[in-house]
Amino acid sequence: MAIKHNQEIQKNHFHKDWQRRVRVHFDQPGRKKSRRNARVAKAAKVAPRPVDRLRPVVRCPTVKYNRRVRPGRGFSLVELKAAGIPRKFAATIGISVDPRRQNLSEEGLKANVERLQEYKKKLILFPRRNGKTMSGDASTEDVKAAKKGENIVRSTVGSLPIKNVVTFEEGKIGDYEATENAYRKLRDARSEARLIGVREKRAKAKEDEAANKKK
Repeated sequence: MAIKHNQEIQKNHFHKDWQRRVRVHFDQPGRKKSRRNARVAKAAKVAPRPVDRLRPVVRCPTVKYNRRVRPGRGFSLVELKAAGIPRKFAATIGISVDPRRQNLSEEGLKANVERLQEYKKKLILFPRRNGKTMSGDASTEDVKAAKKGENIVRSTVGSLPIKNVVTFEEGKIGDYEATENAYRKLRDARSEARLIGVREKRAKAKEDEAANKKK
């Protein structure tokens, strides 16, 4: 029914009881501490196994961010094959696998293969059953040392961090000689492109004027 004149507004919901429904986050410091304690407890529970999975080094997408590297979803099958790690075995030793990922550069492939090989050197593989060792399992001395807390990979992120390495030589702007003003050069080129038609028209008008004077 349409509202006319000074009638009552139909189905008015103005009493929302905001104080009862509002959500605040005053527990943020406490939750932060709880999450930290949970991470420490998990690391102690799964020790001497690593807490995190090993991730590959990948470049961020788009021209704006591709100078940065970050952890990827998982290693490609080509990288695992080059490192000599079977695909199904990789998931059992804390290596993340992404079969959809493709390698588009030799540099990225080489970096991730070296990362896998370094992880293999630090890896201490416990035998599944006591007293029965298989090929690739660690020796009894290594297992004892790992259980004591020596030479143990507790976190793959901490043991094999991903760093953003600057490939060019860093320096201050004042260290380089000012050969030319790049900003001025760009502005002049932009101005010439914008005024090319006006200048051609002006030059043609001058030529016509000069030809008329000769006559």
